Amino acid sequence: MLSKTMQEALNEQVRIEAESSQVYLAMASWAEIQPGIDNITAFFYRHSDEERMHMLKLIHFINDRGGFAVVPALKQPALTFPSIKHAFESLLKHEIMVSESINHLVDIALQEKDYATHNFLQWYVAEQIEEEALARTMNDKLELIGDDKGGLYLFDKDILTVSVVEEEL
Repeated sequence: MLSKTMQEALNEQVRIEAESSQVYLAMASWAEIQPGIDNITAFFYRHSDEERMHMLKLIHFINDRGGFAVVPALKQPALTFPSIKHAFESLLKHEIMVSESINHLVDIALQEKDYATHNFLQWYVAEQIEEEALARTMNDKLELIGDDKGGLYLFDKDILTVSVVEEEL
């Protein structure tokens, strides 16, 4: 059985994961109307789906532990970006925020000696390590590219391959 504090904190994480899905979805929609970056668009759509699955995993856990998972209202994410580089910088900041939130949940679980939740959250801890590393790699590559359109072409060509390799590590 989840404590009230743990249930509320997990429901807050449900909101954060739902917002993450929306952030990636907004990035995908924006990228889709930019010329020549089809793989970047696919990357964002894929990650939107992945974040939704993270949210659903939390919802099932809360309900399975005798709590009540609440479907949250969401705020509007940013809809446009000055550049691909700005979109990926925003993505990294967002993933760092998600990691901080997961760490807060782990802290609550340990304070409450809720080892079942602590164990469940370890998957999210590992996932966030991967998400931040991937976002940093993408940002590093875009920094190297600068304003080179040929570099952006290669970045778009390689993003789905690179993101799959990073996630497998």
